[in-house]
Amino acid sequence: MTRIVPAQQGIEEAAKLILKGELVVFPTETVYGLGANAFDEEAVRKIFAAKGRPQDNPLIVHICKKEQVEEIAEDIPEAFYALADRFMPGPFSIILKKSPKIPYVVTAGGETVGIRMPDNEWARALIEASAPLAAPSANRSKHISPTSARHVYEDLNGKVPLILDGGACRVGIESTVLDLTEDVPVILRPGAVTADMLADILGEVSLNGRVIKIAKAPGMKYTHYAPDSEAVCAGDIRAAVREYDRAVSAGRRPVIVARDIYRDVVGDRQIVSLGITADDCARNIYAALHAAEKISDYIIVEEIKGQGIEASVMNRIDKATGGRRI
Repeated sequence: MTRIVPAQQGIEEAAKLILKGELVVFPTETVYGLGANAFDEEAVRKIFAAKGRPQDNPLIVHICKKEQVEEIAEDIPEAFYALADRFMPGPFSIILKKSPKIPYVVTAGGETVGIRMPDNEWARALIEASAPLAAPSANRSKHISPTSARHVYEDLNGKVPLILDGGACRVGIESTVLDLTEDVPVILRPGAVTADMLADILGEVSLNGRVIKIAKAPGMKYTHYAPDSEAVCAGDIRAAVREYDRAVSAGRRPVIVARDIYRDVVGDRQIVSLGITADDCARNIYAALHAAEKISDYIIVEEIKGQGIEASVMNRIDKATGGRRI
């Protein structure tokens, strides 16, 4: 049976479980993570079993201080430290050449490893008390990522012993992933740390997260973030309303996922709110999809237009809808 414990009360128990080779769910500012000791091959294998995750999809290693990178990676470039000074802790992961200490199950057999320092005090306290944690999002494979302990429980009850409840995630979408092993650093997954922010430090980056080569970053090779209900993306709110009415006429139970500014246009049709600002949308997108799939068999998501964080939110919407547009 899986237990949910307030994070501030459960660090000691969670650390003991990690050091015994067990799994623990922990909060971060992005989404909840399903963690195991990154140096323990058998413990890491339990992550894939619990999630039903393909073993050719690599994991990110979470650290609590920059010095730990020297255990996890080698041939570390100076750019890492410049980026870490600005964005760590935070919603940002860097891919480096892996250390021999990291088992290949973490990297899906590859020679590179993703590293991140979460901006959540309970996550860092757990790592400090145990070990660097290999961790993907704490949901069943391909389902919506969890931004609350309840989301995790609904997916993984009985598959993990302990969930540390740290409340709702502040950022709400997964970290930006930057590959520093390429000549020009490549953004493999967009997030709250945007291309402009990175170019400020590096001079140039390549935003090329849709190109799949050897799946260095989690969330690239397989469909992710998808609700159980069918989902599509509407180019504007009026298109969403037309699709809603068409679906009702066809005997379906649709819902619109959109920003509050469109409530007047939506009228008395069922809506799940994304909030108002781009940051609201990032924080709420997964919670909104979780809520929508419980009340509907057809989810119509508003397209979020723009650059920076808006583009990162749209990356998740495209994943959730399988790229289907109306």
